[in-house]
Amino acid sequence: MFGKRKTLEQDHSAQAKAYEKKYTDDSFWDKVIKFARTAGREVIEKALWLYYAAQQPSTPVWAKTAIYGALGYFISPIDAIPDIAPVVGYVDDLAVLAAAVATVATYITADVKLRAADKLQGWFGARD
Repeated sequence: MFGKRKTLEQDHSAQAKAYEKKYTDDSFWDKVIKFARTAGREVIEKALWLYYAAQQPSTPVWAKTAIYGALGYFISPIDAIPDIAPVVGYVDDLAVLAAAVATVATYITADVKLRAADKLQGWFGARD
C-alpha cells in the first residue's frame, strides 16, 4: 500500500513539474485577460491568489513549485476537460487551482487577497 502511494506522489510531482515548465507570466496574463468572463470569478480569483502569492519573496520554493504547476495547468491548452466545453470547461482548472490554494494557503496573505480583489473588481465589478 505504501509503495503504491509513493508511486502516485511521484507521478503527481512529475506532472506538476511538466506543467510548471509551461508557465510564463505572459501566458498567464493572456489567459486571464482573454478568458476571465468565460472562466468565471471563482477560477480567476484562485488563479490570482496563486499568482500574487508566488510573487512574494517570503513564499518558499516548494510552494512556488506547487503554484507554478497549478498555473501551468490553468494556462495549458490541453486539459482533462477542454476549456471550450460549455459550462464544465473550467471545472478541472478550478479543482487544480483549489488544491494548490489549499496546499499553499499559509502564503496567501491578506495583501495577496487584496491585490486579487482589486483586479477582480476591475473585471467583474464589486462582489455581491
